[in-house]
Amino acid sequence: MITMLRAIAFALMLPATLASAENSLPAEPIPAPDDVAAPPADAQKTESGLASKVLTAGKGSAHPAKTDVVTVHYTGWTTDGKMFDTSRTGKPATFPLNKVIVGWTEGVQLMVAGEKRRLWMPEELAYKGKEGRPAGMLVFDIELISFNAPAPKETPSDPTKAPDDVQRPPADAKRTGSGLSYKILKLGPGGRHPEATNSVTVHYSGWTTDGKLFDSSYTRHEPATFRLNRVIPGWTEGVQLMVEGEKCRFWIPESLAYAGNGPVSGDLVFEIELLKIN
Repeated sequence: MITMLRAIAFALMLPATLASAENSLPAEPIPAPDDVAAPPADAQKTESGLASKVLTAGKGSAHPAKTDVVTVHYTGWTTDGKMFDTSRTGKPATFPLNKVIVGWTEGVQLMVAGEKRRLWMPEELAYKGKEGRPAGMLVFDIELISFNAPAPKETPSDPTKAPDDVQRPPADAKRTGSGLSYKILKLGPGGRHPEATNSVTVHYSGWTTDGKLFDSSYTRHEPATFRLNRVIPGWTEGVQLMVEGEKCRFWIPESLAYAGNGPVSGDLVFEIELLKIN
């Protein structure tokens, strides 16, 4: 049973991000500090009302940013000395600092790695009287073990932007007997290949070898559905090499494209994602 869903994680209704689900409260509670009832005269106090006191100095001068991911050990008490949560029975807790109660977010930013600090959090910086959560002022002893900037979010690539190898197929591209070159960009989960007479649903973009986009289903915001034997030969051949869910880049020689009789001339490059064999 996760004790109070690890009380701090409660605040954001997140999974048990502060203490591992493997942790449980110790058989004997960790004794509350002598000054649990109220911050002592030598405690530092911020404008928000958060009080704190350094118990053990840390190393360095860098402080975590609000969005950093921190790793901590901690214990929490209500001001009557009752312990309601701790990470000390298992692994340290790791979480984004901006995903917990505001007293934590503010307080841990005051710390440096290796520091131990006691925080007295007024109720408005803790759970604000929410039912089922510790009420009133809370007291936490926190050890900041480490902190890191969050991993950058992967920015989705623009499916209409010409690839770097648009001018010619790279050395690792496969080549068929017809002269069609291709490279798998994303594997598909299935094993079935379409036949020339099948209808398929795809997303695609097409460029000339100078990088000019001339057609794309993405700009129309919907995939295209057609029979494979009703398109240019390079498509008919290439899409039959694919399975559902697969994404490939094709370098189609002019002889397998419009052969000088279409809307664009020369060799063409397509990225095609086979969504469905109908």
